[in-house]
Amino acid sequence: MASYAQQPQQPYDIKFAKIKLFAEFCGRKKMGRILAIDYGRRRCGLAVTDPLRIVATALATIPPVELVSFIKEYMSREVVDEIVVGLPTTMRGEPSDSMRYITPAMGRLRKEFPGMKFTMWDERFTSTLAHRAMLDAGVKKSDRRDKGAIDRMAAVIILNSYLSSSAVI
Repeated sequence: MASYAQQPQQPYDIKFAKIKLFAEFCGRKKMGRILAIDYGRRRCGLAVTDPLRIVATALATIPPVELVSFIKEYMSREVVDEIVVGLPTTMRGEPSDSMRYITPAMGRLRKEFPGMKFTMWDERFTSTLAHRAMLDAGVKKSDRRDKGAIDRMAAVIILNSYLSSSAVI
């Protein structure tokens, strides 16, 4: 009998099909992606998971006025089960002044997507962490000035924090 190491590697599509069959066998529904939003007055950074909810990647940076239409268009192509929105808090854990424009935006999102699960998630220091990550990665100074890139990275950090918590089942 051949050992496992001697068996030929299966192509990605076959492995994915086996995972999909196993999930169906277990009676689970198809998992949708989780979308994260780093909401700002000028820009919203968006990040999304892969269908298996393992990896978070940057998606886009868009103006707040285009947020609902962008999400609608994205959801016409991809299954999204949950939207995680960055919750701005002070060092004491109290809501920050930014909540006065995030709260109405959340109301609009809930109205437009009534069956969607929404989760507010702590976003303290995400912009600072995003900037630090860009420095550590050796991103050129001119590229670090792109505030949209920082907003996308902040959304990725929010989503990774959410994924690594026990809140995701």
